[in-house]
Amino acid sequence: MPALSFLDILKFVLMASLCPHIFILCNAGKRVVFMGDDTWDSLFPKHFQQSFPFPSFNVKDLHTVDNGILKHLYPSMKRKDWDIIIAHFLGVDHCGHRYGPDHPAMAEKLTQMDQVIRSVARLIENDTLLVVFGDHGMTDTGDHGGESQKETDAALFLYTPSMLVSTEQGLAEPMVVPQIDLTPTLALLLGIPIPYSSIGKVMVQLIPSGDLFDHNAQELQQAEALFVNAKQVNRFLETYSLVAKHLPQETLDHLQDMYLKATKNYIMLRDAFATHSPLNSQELKKLISDFHVYLVSVQEMCKVSWAQFHSLQIIVGIIVLVGSCVVCFIVSEFASIVESSYKELLFLAVFTGAFASGTVAIFQFFWLEFEAFSVLGTFTVVAQVAFLWKFNHLKNSNRYFLNRAVNIINTALKGELQMTSPLIVFMVFLLRCASLFSDSYIVAEEQVVSFLLSSLGLFILVHLTWYGNLLHSFIDGFKTTNPGMSSQQMAFVKDKKTMHVLVACVALLMFSLCLSHVFHGCRDEQVICTPSLFLAPLCTLQDVQLRNIHYVLSVCSLLTSYYLVRRWLCYYGNFNSHSLAVFVARFELPLLVVCICLFWAVSSTPEESFVNWQQFIRLASSVFPRVAFVLFCLGIAAVFWNPLTVFVKPKVLSEEGPITQSYRASGCVSPQAELQHLIPHIYQCMRRSYQVPKEEGESLKDEYYQPTVEAFGLGTVYSAPMLLILVLFQLLLALLHPEGLALSFLLMLLEAFAILQIHSKTSSLYRCRLYSDKFSVPWCVVLMWALASTQFFYATGHLPTFPSIQWNAAFIGFSEGHSNQVLPALLVLLNTFSSCILLAVSCPLLLFWPLICEPSNTAKSGSKLGELKSDNIPVMEMKLRDNPEYFSRALLQLMARYLFIHGAQLLASVCAAAILKRHLMVWKVFAPKLLFEASGFLVTSLFVIISLILIMRVDVCLTRWVKQLIPVDSR
Repeated sequence: MPALSFLDILKFVLMASLCPHIFILCNAGKRVVFMGDDTWDSLFPKHFQQSFPFPSFNVKDLHTVDNGILKHLYPSMKRKDWDIIIAHFLGVDHCGHRYGPDHPAMAEKLTQMDQVIRSVARLIENDTLLVVFGDHGMTDTGDHGGESQKETDAALFLYTPSMLVSTEQGLAEPMVVPQIDLTPTLALLLGIPIPYSSIGKVMVQLIPSGDLFDHNAQELQQAEALFVNAKQVNRFLETYSLVAKHLPQETLDHLQDMYLKATKNYIMLRDAFATHSPLNSQELKKLISDFHVYLVSVQEMCKVSWAQFHSLQIIVGIIVLVGSCVVCFIVSEFASIVESSYKELLFLAVFTGAFASGTVAIFQFFWLEFEAFSVLGTFTVVAQVAFLWKFNHLKNSNRYFLNRAVNIINTALKGELQMTSPLIVFMVFLLRCASLFSDSYIVAEEQVVSFLLSSLGLFILVHLTWYGNLLHSFIDGFKTTNPGMSSQQMAFVKDKKTMHVLVACVALLMFSLCLSHVFHGCRDEQVICTPSLFLAPLCTLQDVQLRNIHYVLSVCSLLTSYYLVRRWLCYYGNFNSHSLAVFVARFELPLLVVCICLFWAVSSTPEESFVNWQQFIRLASSVFPRVAFVLFCLGIAAVFWNPLTVFVKPKVLSEEGPITQSYRASGCVSPQAELQHLIPHIYQCMRRSYQVPKEEGESLKDEYYQPTVEAFGLGTVYSAPMLLILVLFQLLLALLHPEGLALSFLLMLLEAFAILQIHSKTSSLYRCRLYSDKFSVPWCVVLMWALASTQFFYATGHLPTFPSIQWNAAFIGFSEGHSNQVLPALLVLLNTFSSCILLAVSCPLLLFWPLICEPSNTAKSGSKLGELKSDNIPVMEMKLRDNPEYFSRALLQLMARYLFIHGAQLLASVCAAAILKRHLMVWKVFAPKLLFEASGFLVTSLFVIISLILIMRVDVCLTRWVKQLIPVDSR
């Protein structure tokens, strides 16, 4: 059975055992009294004679439900106006979620429950049966919903003052009883019919007889109970098989023969007993065994037949995914063709897809049952086929493909470095996808992804060193200043600074990967594994010193993340503007950090330490997160509304002419950084447009007084708002996680920075590229970015299993519960796929970062920084503005490659689950992995689109800003 949440488990238990009984009892006029979890009232409205529901959604509340039950339980038992009392205690369940099974609070709740059971056992009379059982178990961390033995096993305790089982027939060892067996057992004990859809087997040991010491009478009574049970199951099979044609007819016939044979033997023994003939004990035991085998065989057949897989739908789904991956690959590798003909491609694909899906929908509406998934599948498949067909018939596609193939072959024949890199990257990616077909590798996926990511980082470093690419950038500049130096002497000259930066970045990447394993969770299959202490909320830590250390580390992590982003903005001159985006960076971000830190401080306070302050603590626990949510929403809206972080200062040149250009910046920027990054004339095209043409006869002095501007932060106009969005999401997602994982989010930033720096330095060292596309981001870096997304899914304490879902995120700021399911679902979704969100929304930085770091790289090729010519002034991200065609092409290519990698991983998970659908671990490993991979892909796609919208918004605002700078008479 797939893993279930608490409400699903409760519904399952009720439908399997108690739900039919409640309806039957109510129809029979029985008096049912309920008290406890208010979920029952929503499931069975107006079915109870008396009902005492209590709010149960707040998992931090251990006492409200239990104390409410105890207030009504004993008085209700003494009134005698009831036939059945249902008391659903929740304290132990909530205590497990909040503190775990080993906390002192759990010992207190278990002691309380022990006292309740003892008290109830003393009050009940001889004709009353006490049934105590749980709907699920609990892991070592207090969670449930999976398929481990600790989660699926629960205690079952039955007691009555009268003798229910004879001592001679007493149980030699505790029984293991399936939950579905409770249905027929409780039905017979309550004297009501067994529900029609039940296939459970009655527990014959609990069926009493008139004389407990007459073994024949006892066994005949048990045989009668099994006969009633088998008759009901046979009736269900006869009816169900008429509708469900997937039940094997041979098995049904065999089961029918077994039932008829056992029934015939039962009737013979019953008639013999009625005539007072002596009963054969061996025949009775064989009859009980026959009924037992029949009922067990029915259960096994139903389990096998109900686990059906629709092969056609699986194949169609795989075809859709394959087509999507092919389209993404074509868009990434042939971006220039797709961009120039995107209107034709999209029109034909959408038109044909809509026509085909509309035809299918009309046909289903009039002649078949309408299925939305089949309509959507038809649209997707037909649209993909039309896209591929149109792309194949484009005039330039074949020529472009041939040119690309010729370039690849020539590069391979020359033995150049660039040809080997894609091959290695492809092999690594192939290993990544192949690992999803092994349950062992999925269980150890955290280590597998970390190994592949570190291997790529080391490969880049070894790759550059082996082929001498670390020599080129320095040697070319050295030739200019030292023309007499021989080639042999220059061969020993190395660009040590670049090499040191690369080594440092790879070391930072390795350090982040190693340290991220500290925040791991544990699967059931990992026997020798201890979950990280950082996954536990601070309030669950008993050691005060350890709790304080975790809190200090968490606060320092948030402050460090904010400081790094603020320092970056100051360094590149983006902190001088008065726009809304800068206002967010200056004021909202520190206020958001303060709210999160205060919430952590309040929520980690032990309840027993500040008894008189409980009301204030509860209020603060709700206020601080809600204020943080509001600040986050306002910050996102402000950045999207006014994303520019550019500060413009008009300037008039001196009469002596523009011989020496002066620069001035804020106090946060060093003079050298200002020279490299502040873009004094914005960029060359803007400057030419901005200057007013000279009239004939105009003096040279007037020319020198033409206005110009100093622009702060123009070189990082795209990346600055993206970093603000990134840090806003990072703070929000850190709030939704346990406090200790704030350090993991800091490591995520450091690892992303290391990958960006490796990409930047590598791009500057490559003298030639395999592809001629300008600003193209190589596959290797995109794969590293995608692997980092998967790796930090585990480094934030998550696992592709349902018990590992951090449900507490739904109650941050809403400890009293929710009135709907949308908001808690959104909070849990943000918590679970936080790494996908952060890496997807910051993916365009892979395109911008080499341009941001370009001034330092460009400076190496010139003699002195101050002697850079006007045409060679590094304009950083404004190069993208100067080349809009290449900009859109490179951005489209980057996003297509990133989605292709995630889509291929999803395709591998789908194929693994389809091929291994009969595997022993399909429901425990492959199916959950598929669901998490699919959900992560959808989240990734959504936030990739959000990042594209942000870039488009920045571009629109930048265009408007440029128009405002140009005088009206010059436009």
